[in-house]
Amino acid sequence: MFSHLVLRTSPVRAIRLHRFASSRFPSSPVRKMSSIQTHPSLSVVSTQNAPAAVGPYSQAIKVGELVFCSGCIPFDPKTAQVVEGGIEEQTEQALKNLRAVVEASGSELGKVAKTTVFLKSMDDFVVVNGIYAKFFGDHRPARSAVEVARLPKDVLVEVECIASLK
Repeated sequence: MFSHLVLRTSPVRAIRLHRFASSRFPSSPVRKMSSIQTHPSLSVVSTQNAPAAVGPYSQAIKVGELVFCSGCIPFDPKTAQVVEGGIEEQTEQALKNLRAVVEASGSELGKVAKTTVFLKSMDDFVVVNGIYAKFFGDHRPARSAVEVARLPKDVLVEVECIASLK
């Protein structure tokens, strides 16, 4: 048997899956990754006007004429804490954070092509819709709304988007 297996996902990345000496593989193999580099056609978007990413991801990535914004949760960028209040306050803050990231990329809410709204409860859909409409005005991007069992930091709403840079 092989003592290890190397999978190449690109010339830049390699994942080495180590097989332990026992006859069984562990339930989650140990992965060692080479230093991850961003492809030259991608550029990272970062702003202090929105909370820093809470994991190993970027606030947004620009590629070509598009910007892909990670999900924004209702953190106050100054305190890095979930805003006080219910679904109204959380939706407003999540959308403020999304707007900050979109604008930091060089785009604007009027150029958003698609959003995805993740809700802890579809019972909040009408309230979220009202606040969402205020942020986007007459612009109506394509949108999906998905009820999920749980969101990071137990927030009630998260919003991500894809926007045009032109």
